[in-house]
Formats: sequence, structure tokens, C-alpha cells
Amino acid sequence: MISRDFLTRFFTSIPLIIILILSFKYPIILKIVLIFISIISWFEFKKLISKIFKNIYYKLLMNLFSLIYLSSFSLALFIFISNDEYKTLMSYLFLICIFSDIGGLIFGKVFKGKKLTKISPNKTVSGSIGSFFSSLALAPIYFLFFSNESLINLLIIALFVSLFCQIGDLLISFLKRKANVEDTGNILPGHGGLLDRIDGMLFAIPLGIILLMLLTKGL
Repeated sequence: MISRDFLTRFFTSIPLIIILILSFKYPIILKIVLIFISIISWFEFKKLISKIFKNIYYKLLMNLFSLIYLSSFSLALFIFISNDEYKTLMSYLFLICIFSDIGGLIFGKVFKGKKLTKISPNKTVSGSIGSFFSSLALAPIYFLFFSNESLINLLIIALFVSLFCQIGDLLISFLKRKANVEDTGNILPGHGGLLDRIDGMLFAIPLGIILLMLLTKGL
């Protein structure tokens, strides 16, 4: 039987996906979304850090670093998504993150099994395998219908983006565990805070951009 929490997460994801699609199509929506993401995520991270570190200098350092990182992240996204040359490949990066998250959730719920790490008790080995499987399964579909890139390149990108998506998720889970909180916020029903939703993307998308430049441009 499907749980209420799963249904809440599912129905919350629908408008998020619609907003993501509109952001790729309309630059003004993209600007608003990126500004909103940067501000809300920074405040959520700031609240998380305040619960972990007592030293004022550590807090200032972490808050400054997170502000610079989130601003750079949003700026890089705007530049690449606004560029027609990279727009299709950027959509691929986001889809990998989405498929990785969904695959991990479904495989983890269905197969359960051994826990992946003590950092996040809900993460399982089967869920991690599901994340990789779902991400890699996206590559041939994208290759056949949307991209001129080689299948090997798309598979490499899918593998590493899914890996870093999971690492980013675990890192934020580690910080939440240290702060003794379940979610970074409550802005998204079923998901928690905005940072809970994009934690994997914050690490995976920059890596994906670097891989795109290396594999497609031969840098």
C-alpha cells in the first residue's frame, strides 16, 4: 500500500517539475526561481549551521562560504540554461538528479535491505543501486530522442552525476543529524525544506557542467 507520505511527496513534485520546465523556456521565470532558491536555501543552511556550531567565527565562515557557493551555483545555472548550445544537455543533468532521487526512493521502498550508512538510516544499498540504475537507464532514452552526444559520454555523465547527487544528499543528512533536525525546513510538503529537495543537485549539477565541458568540448 502506498503511504500518505509518498503521495504527498509525489503531488508536491508535480508543480516543481512544471516550474523547472517553464524555467528552461522563459528566462524571466528562471531568474525568479534562481533568486528564490538561493535566498531560501541560504536561510535554511544558515539555520542548520547555527544549531551545529557555537563558535561565532565558524558560523560566519560557513555562512559566507554557503552564500558565495549558492550565488555562484545560481549564476552558473542561469548562464548555461540561457545558452541554447547547452540548454538540452542541462535539462539532461536535472533529469539525472530527478531520476536518481526517484529510483533511490522506489528501489529503497520495494527492496529495502541493508542500510547504506549510519549517517542517514533511511538510505539503503538497494536504494543507492536504484539511483544508479534509474540514472543510467535515462542515458539511452536521451541518446535516441534528444541528444547528438555519444551514448558513452551520456552514460559517464549519468554515473558521476548520480554519484554526487547521492553524496550531496548524504552530506546534508549528516548536517541535519548533527543539528538534530529531521528537515531543513517545511516549505515543501512531504519533502521538508527547499534545501532538502536540492541538496543532491548542489553538488551534482556543478560536476555535471564540468563533465559536459570536458566531454563535449574536449577541454
